[in-house]
Amino acid sequence: MRQIKIIFLLLSSIIMNNFSAKAQAKEEVLFCYGKLKPQSIVGYKYVVLEAKNYTKADITTIQKNNVHVLAYISLGEISAHSEHFKALKNNTLGKNENWNSHYLDLSSSKTVVALMLIIKDLLSDGYDGLFLDNIDNFSTYGKQKEHKEYLIKFLTKLRKEYPKLFFLQNAGLDIVEDTNKFVDAVAIESVATNFTFDDKKYKLRDEEDYKKYIAKLKNINNKYNLPIILIEYADTKKLYDAIVKRILSTGFSFFIGKIDLQTLPNYNK
Repeated sequence: MRQIKIIFLLLSSIIMNNFSAKAQAKEEVLFCYGKLKPQSIVGYKYVVLEAKNYTKADITTIQKNNVHVLAYISLGEISAHSEHFKALKNNTLGKNENWNSHYLDLSSSKTVVALMLIIKDLLSDGYDGLFLDNIDNFSTYGKQKEHKEYLIKFLTKLRKEYPKLFFLQNAGLDIVEDTNKFVDAVAIESVATNFTFDDKKYKLRDEEDYKKYIAKLKNINNKYNLPIILIEYADTKKLYDAIVKRILSTGFSFFIGKIDLQTLPNYNK
């Protein structure tokens, strides 16, 4: 009888742990560059949106149900399909074939002026701040590494202009020592996962690489007191569950979605 009781307690513990993990798996973060119904965006700490898809009234509605509502902007590249491409296309430094985008020249005063005008227009709709993409372009192995000083000058200008807004840096971990004074959190893509553009496959990252990555992120979190946000990509529920199992213990906020970021993620099936 005692053995049966012990087995029952062990099974109960396992079930409760699994239930607890699933309960904690509610993402605090939403990235979506497609158009969603404003009323469908509820309960997130961080929401990152493509501003062209929403009106000022939409943003007001979204802010009522979420904490930080941020507009997307790249400080490193401009898409050929962007509504702002005409304003920036003459101040670029080559093309990123993966995304059909062009590298911005932050050393040009024309680029800086154009970006600041674009940002002013974005923020006029009431966003709480910005998601600053392609910061890794200016890091040690980035295409724009020689222009890191111009990025820092731009961030200095941006923070001075908008001292109370929330800025979320994407990637560029090895220059956080230079950028931390200007941003409020750091996002990083594909830590637990490793999507590759060559074969367009979603998969888990090697365990040893993952552990090193997490150690680096925890060091940044502790040293600069910056929240860390993990952005992961999955195309099946099986991979989604594996990612959740892997990252829950980190304590970091996270988002898991498809690589195109066009819809609300749904891994219930």
